[in-house]
Amino acid sequence: MGKLRARPRVKAPLGRWAVVGHDLVAIALAWLGAYWLRFNMGYVPRTFWHQSLRLLVPVLIVQGVVFWAMGLYRGLWRFASVPDLLRIFKAIIVGVTVCAFVLFLWVRLAQVPRSVFVLDGLLLTMLLGGPRFFYRFFKDRGLYQVAGKKAVIVGAGRAGEMLVRDLLRGSDVGFRPVAFVDDNPRRIGQEIHGVPVVADCGQLPEVAARLEADILFIAVTEAKASRMRRLVELCERSGRPFRILPGLQSLVDGQVNIQELREVRIDDLLGREPVLLQQEEISRGVGGKAVLVSGAGGSIGSELCRQIAGLKPRTLVLFERSEYNLYSIELELKRDYPDLVVRPVLGDVRDRLLVDRVLARERPDIIFHAAAYKHVPMLEAQSRAAVRNNVFGTETLAQAADRHGCGTFLLISTDKAVNPSNVMGATKRVAEILCQELNARSKTRFLTVRFGNVLGSAGSVIPLFKAQIAAGGPVTVTHPDITRYFMTIPEACGLILQSSVIGAGGEIFVLDMGEPVRISYLAEQLILLSGKRPGQDIAITYTGLRPGEKLYEELFYADEALLATAHPKIRLTAGTCADPIRFAQGLDQLRDLCVRDDEEALAAALRGMIGMDAPPATEPARVRGSS
Repeated sequence: MGKLRARPRVKAPLGRWAVVGHDLVAIALAWLGAYWLRFNMGYVPRTFWHQSLRLLVPVLIVQGVVFWAMGLYRGLWRFASVPDLLRIFKAIIVGVTVCAFVLFLWVRLAQVPRSVFVLDGLLLTMLLGGPRFFYRFFKDRGLYQVAGKKAVIVGAGRAGEMLVRDLLRGSDVGFRPVAFVDDNPRRIGQEIHGVPVVADCGQLPEVAARLEADILFIAVTEAKASRMRRLVELCERSGRPFRILPGLQSLVDGQVNIQELREVRIDDLLGREPVLLQQEEISRGVGGKAVLVSGAGGSIGSELCRQIAGLKPRTLVLFERSEYNLYSIELELKRDYPDLVVRPVLGDVRDRLLVDRVLARERPDIIFHAAAYKHVPMLEAQSRAAVRNNVFGTETLAQAADRHGCGTFLLISTDKAVNPSNVMGATKRVAEILCQELNARSKTRFLTVRFGNVLGSAGSVIPLFKAQIAAGGPVTVTHPDITRYFMTIPEACGLILQSSVIGAGGEIFVLDMGEPVRISYLAEQLILLSGKRPGQDIAITYTGLRPGEKLYEELFYADEALLATAHPKIRLTAGTCADPIRFAQGLDQLRDLCVRDDEEALAAALRGMIGMDAPPATEPARVRGSS
C-alpha cells in the first residue's frame, strides 16, 4: 500500500492579504480623520491627539477582527456589488459599536469624544466601499468596447441582464452584445449595462439587419409555447444563427452565462412549463415501499424507475420481457443507486404463474403498470396480440395485485383510449374499465393515468422525423391538419408519481398536456432546426391517415366531469360506469376469440364492447415541396 500523502494547506490568495492591508490602513485613517473632523478640520488638542494614537492599535485589532469575522474578504473587488456594500455597512456598524464598548471598558472613553465614533463610521464607509467600487468600475470600463461577433439579445428581463453581464465580463467569449429587443414597452429606450433596448421583438429581423448582427440569443426563460414559437420564427426570418438559454432552472441556480446557451430544441417550441411536484408527499407515498414497474425497460417504464430510485424505495422490482432492455435499466440503476435493492424479473405480464410467484415473493406495495403495445397502425392488423397484451396482461397483473394485497395499482393509459378509433385505443379503454371494475370490489387502490404523446419515446414521431431528415428526406406526415398532445418523458413520469399519492381509488387522472401541436409544424421546425429549408432542401410528403388514426386526440369523454386535484397539472374523473355483467361477458368473448385466433371477429367484438365506431377512411396522399 502506498504512503498517504499529506493534504497541502490551503493558503489565502495574495490578493486577499493586500485587501486586508488596505482595510487596516483605512481603519487607521478613519480613526485619526474622525478626530480631525471633530475639531473642525483644524488643530487637534495635544491630549486628544495623544489619546487617539494610544488607542489606534486596539481599534485596528477590534475592527480588523470584526471585518474578517463578518466576511468582508470572501468577495472579490472585481465583482463588488450591492450585497457586498450591505456587508460593509453591517461590518462597520458592528465594528464601531464593539470598538466603542471595548474603549469604554478600557479607558472610560477619556479624551474620546462621542462624535468620533459616528465620524469614524462615515469615513470607514467611504474608505472601504469607495475603492472597491472604483476598482470594479475601472475593470469594467473597457468592456463595452470588447471585440467579437455582434449579438442581439431577445428579452431584456432578468435572464437577459445576467447573460449580457457575463458576455461583457468575459474577454474571450467572442460575442459583443449590441442591442436588446423586448416586448415590454416600458423597457424600450432603456439601457442595461450600457446595452440599449432598441425595439420590440416583432422588429427583430429589421434590428438584426440594421445592426449587422452575427448571432441572436433568446434569453426568455418563462415563455409559453405560442410565444416561444413566435420568437423562434422571428429568429429564423432574420436569417441569423440563434441560441437559447435552457430555462427557468438556470435562473434559480444562478447559472445564466455564455456556457449555458445551446441550440433550440423541439421541446423548447412545445413550451412545456416547468412542473413543480409535491416532492415531500411523493417521497412519503413511495419512499420505503416495495415498488414493481411492469414494462420497466420501455420509455416510460425506465424513466419511472429512475425517478422512483431517487425516492429510496425499499425494493424496486423491474418486470420486463425484453432481455436487453431489462439488462440496460438494471445496469443503470445499480450504477447510479448502488444501495438500492433492485430485483430484475424477465417475463411476460400474461404469465400468471410467474406474476403470482413474483408478487408472493416481493409483496409490492405499489405497482406501476407501464407494459403495453402502443403502435397504432401495426396493431390494427394485430388485434389478437393487442388484446392479449394490453387487456389480458393488465387483467393478470391487476388480479394478482388484488390477491396479494398490493396497496396501489396504477395503470398508465393513453389519450387514444378516449372515443377510440383504433384497436390500440380500444384495448387501453377496456383496461381502464377493467381497473375501475376491480376497484369496486378490492381493497387495492386501482388508479389510471391518461396522457398523450411523450417526446422522444420509442416509436414516436420525432425520432422518425430526425432520421428522415438525416437521410435527406422526404419527411412523411399523414395529414396537414393532424394534431397531437406532447409532453416530456420526465414530466409525464413525475405526474404519474404525483397521481399515485393523491388518488383514493377508481379515479382516472388526466394530465394537463397543454395545447395540441400540428404534426406538420413539428416537421417544419425540425427541418429548420437542422439548418435546412422545408419544401426546398427537405420535402414534406403527406401520405394520408393510417388505419385507425384520428386527426386529433382527446383526453376525456364528453360525459366525464373533470375535477380539480391538489396538483394544478392533474385533473380527475370518475369515468363512465359499465355494466359489470356485460363487461365480464365481453372479456369472456375476447378470451374465446383469442383462443380461436379470429382476428376480424376479435376486432369487431372489441369495437362492440366499448361502442367504438368503425375506423375512418384514410386520406389520399399529397406532397408539398420537392427534394
